[in-house]
Amino acid sequence: MKTTSGQKIKIGAFTFVGLLVLVLAIFFIGNRKNLFSSTFTIYGTFKNVNGLQVGNNVRFAGINVGVVEAINIVTDSSARVDITLNNSVRKFIEKDAKLSIGSDGLMGDKLVVIAPGGITSRQEVQNGDQLAAVNPVDVDKIIAKFTTVIDNAAALTGGLSDIVAKVNSGHGSLGKLLNNDDLSKNLNATVRQAQTTMKNVHATTTTLNTDLKAAQSNFLLKGFFNKKKKKAQQDSIKKAQGTTQKQ
Repeated sequence: MKTTSGQKIKIGAFTFVGLLVLVLAIFFIGNRKNLFSSTFTIYGTFKNVNGLQVGNNVRFAGINVGVVEAINIVTDSSARVDITLNNSVRKFIEKDAKLSIGSDGLMGDKLVVIAPGGITSRQEVQNGDQLAAVNPVDVDKIIAKFTTVIDNAAALTGGLSDIVAKVNSGHGSLGKLLNNDDLSKNLNATVRQAQTTMKNVHATTTTLNTDLKAAQSNFLLKGFFNKKKKKAQQDSIKKAQGTTQKQ
């Protein structure tokens, strides 16, 4: 079976489109990986890379300026992250700039964020320099603490629910007091009786004060009260004199 000219044209067109898509893909990937631009490399050491992967973006001032080139374990508690940056941003990054691991949105991919420096040094970063790294927050520890708090809150809520249920059912002194009408009535009667007793005490005290004042005005007892008053004054004078002599 011979291939017609129409079929040859279709095959050629399909091949050309395939090659064009391949070239565009290579250009797009190379552009994102900085394969077609002048670059330089710096690195930082983290205790925890927190899900960062090779090929993730590097962001400076909110702009993607490079990619993560490599991640290697240095010790059992640290990992080195090498990043490749566009040479055009080197003049904006000082040696005291800091690296941190962030996220592209709430649930996006991890990325390296470069915080501007220039506070202690105005020297431009050089190829192969190490920048200070800010270690990411340990999310697992936060989740563990949060889980403990939730468990404690659940236990406390359960205990309070049991107490309220017992009170509502009349168990315990508080439950009997709140749910037993007889106890409530007896308590109210006791309070009323105490109030009546206090009123009687106040009335008796007022009567005694009135009687005492009347007795003091009586000519038969007036001399007695005057003698008591005079003796009290003399005792007070003697006490004051004794204090003065001691001093």
